Amino acid sequence: MLCDKKVIIWDLDNTLYRITPQIADMLDETMAIALVEDLGVPLNLADCKALVKESYKIYRDGGEYFYQNYGITPKDLSFYYNKRNPVHLIEPYQNLAEKLKKITLEQYVFTASNRATSERILKQIGLYEMFCDRFYSVEDFGVYKKNENADVYREYCQKIGYLPQECIFVDDSYSNLEFAKEAGMTTIRIYYQNNSAAD
Repeated sequence: MLCDKKVIIWDLDNTLYRITPQIADMLDETMAIALVEDLGVPLNLADCKALVKESYKIYRDGGEYFYQNYGITPKDLSFYYNKRNPVHLIEPYQNLAEKLKKITLEQYVFTASNRATSERILKQIGLYEMFCDRFYSVEDFGVYKKNENADVYREYCQKIGYLPQECIFVDDSYSNLEFAKEAGMTTIRIYYQNNSAAD
């Protein structure tokens, strides 16, 4: 029953805005540039980008292959990737803020993007004023992924002062939703037909 819910927690990337196939490809390239130019992975950009795409298909994380095979840390990749993130390419949904304001539940954002990038994205899509003190990054909880275990979702609920059972979590990723559900949240998946896989 949804009538006993008090909060909606939104994922940001590919939920409150759509990652089109063009943006997804640009994000893969951005990650490859960060890996090669900032973190010294000894590959050319084209080969690195192909491995980012393959890593995402296998692990639902474009960096996982490089964590396992090149000793790259999620913290370092997150820093350089988010620093280069082409937020200006995002196209906001029309009238999204007005539509969200009609929802009577409390609303928050929980994202794998870091705080600085999340702020830039929220401003780009016209939602910063609404969520300026209601968005959190996984980095706020000392991790860099949402799809490793349920603990970060429990900590998130504790941070905002609600029980997991009082929360609805909306995301585009099955792996994220699985852990949110394990924590006790009700989950809803956003799905875009023919969308490229990217977070």
